[in-house]
Amino acid sequence: MQTSTAQATALLRELGAEAIPHPGGTLLAHLDRVRARLAAWGARPALQLAGLCHAFYGTDGFPAALLPLARRAELVEIIGTEAEAIVYAYASCDRKATYPHFAAPASALHDRFTGDARTPPPQLRRDFAELSAANELDLARRDPAFRDRHGPGLLALFARFRPWLSDPAWDDCLAVLRNRPGAARQE
Repeated sequence: MQTSTAQATALLRELGAEAIPHPGGTLLAHLDRVRARLAAWGARPALQLAGLCHAFYGTDGFPAALLPLARRAELVEIIGTEAEAIVYAYASCDRKATYPHFAAPASALHDRFTGDARTPPPQLRRDFAELSAANELDLARRDPAFRDRHGPGLLALFARFRPWLSDPAWDDCLAVLRNRPGAARQE
């Protein structure tokens, strides 16, 4: 994975991720923190790589794409088919259509690029939930105003995602989102 991580980081730099502003610094810094958070939770290498690369095609919440979808094969070449499939699922997700029912095993992942809806297999559903949590928790850690504004909604979202989250991911959700400064502690 070291080579893939180094190659992915080099491509991110080449495409300007170091110069794109993002809460907590730059897009590249955010992506590396998401990868590190997933690693701390014990995520397998493919999910860690997806965490590093999750914004290559833009996302529903951060539309700046580094690579057009027509160049997906380039990312596959660097990080592999499994990690790129996670990146695509995350990037393509229409959050408004997907999030309300995502925890149900037969619910669909709605693709904002194609308009299609498909039921992801359990592993991809787990990966999507973990990546979503790592991404949002990084934002909440870096930006207290973001955490105060979105923390309760994110905690409710990840409570619904709980069946798909690892124990370390869920514990981190609680630590970051439930124990917000200025909020009453909920035991």
